[in-house]
Amino acid sequence: MKPRITHTLLALSMAFAATAAAAADAFPSRPIRIVVNTAPGGLTDITTRLVAQKMGEKLGQSVVIDNKAGADGLLGIRYVKTQPADGYTLLGTAGTVAIQPAVKLDPGYDLVKDFTGVGPMVRSPVLVVEGMSQPDQTLADFMARAKATPDQLTYASAGVGTTTHLGAALFLQQAGLKVMHVPYKGNGAAMADVIAGRVTMIFEAYGSGAGKVKAGQLKALAVSSTKRLPGLPDVPTIAEQGVPGYSYYLWLGLMAPAGTPKDVVAKLSDALHFALSSKELRDRMRDDGSEPMIMSPDEYNEFLKRDAVQMQKVINELGIQKQ
Repeated sequence: MKPRITHTLLALSMAFAATAAAAADAFPSRPIRIVVNTAPGGLTDITTRLVAQKMGEKLGQSVVIDNKAGADGLLGIRYVKTQPADGYTLLGTAGTVAIQPAVKLDPGYDLVKDFTGVGPMVRSPVLVVEGMSQPDQTLADFMARAKATPDQLTYASAGVGTTTHLGAALFLQQAGLKVMHVPYKGNGAAMADVIAGRVTMIFEAYGSGAGKVKAGQLKALAVSSTKRLPGLPDVPTIAEQGVPGYSYYLWLGLMAPAGTPKDVVAKLSDALHFALSSKELRDRMRDDGSEPMIMSPDEYNEFLKRDAVQMQKVINELGIQKQ
């Protein structure tokens, strides 16, 4: 009896292994969803949609976008954390995911324990933009107004502890300005108030802001890159305009719930690299002022750890208290 039981168990084990291998080989067998933790219309949303379309070509399945904005980006992050670790639900986010643990008493997730990186998508500088009704013609004009009326001007952001918040807060700190912060559920949600002049200024990603500048909806006072950008050559850098040494870039990336099989992550990573390497997408990104970032999942996980440490240091220096 014992040999028969042993053979039966061995056969069952082999059958299970074969089934698991077949399931892994079959991935993906249905559409993949990328949860974007910002409102539609911002750089994270726009870029992820472009990348998702190209990834779908490589994977042979549609890759759909599901916007879950709110709680300074935490709503989408926490949601993805709870999803099955099977590769069918991913998180599309900016560097906000590495910042929130430094600014929230209870962020509701552990970056290292709850997620695994698929890969970064792009990095992008930001534009300092205002509505056309604002009187400022240059960044110097804005700075002069802010110095003359402390805490009277306002700046919008995608939420407390988001990348656009930190970029603006760093600029204001280095420039010695006091401007009131008005957080929104994503930069896209803030844009109507900025355009209408109800909020003075916002740091908007170049990729989602340049079109509005060229269309005459917004005026660009400065760009956060180390040098001027070909798409808006007449817009000076922040460093050129009285804040020497300042530069700021935000990054976007894809993540999966912790425990997602490595072979599944590898397939998703390959599809992401395929998307980022396409001439069509690279040309679009260049025109939008963005730069593709290509890393392996392991490299991206190390990048995330380093960025979280660096962001904690920045938060401490800015004196932003945990909420």
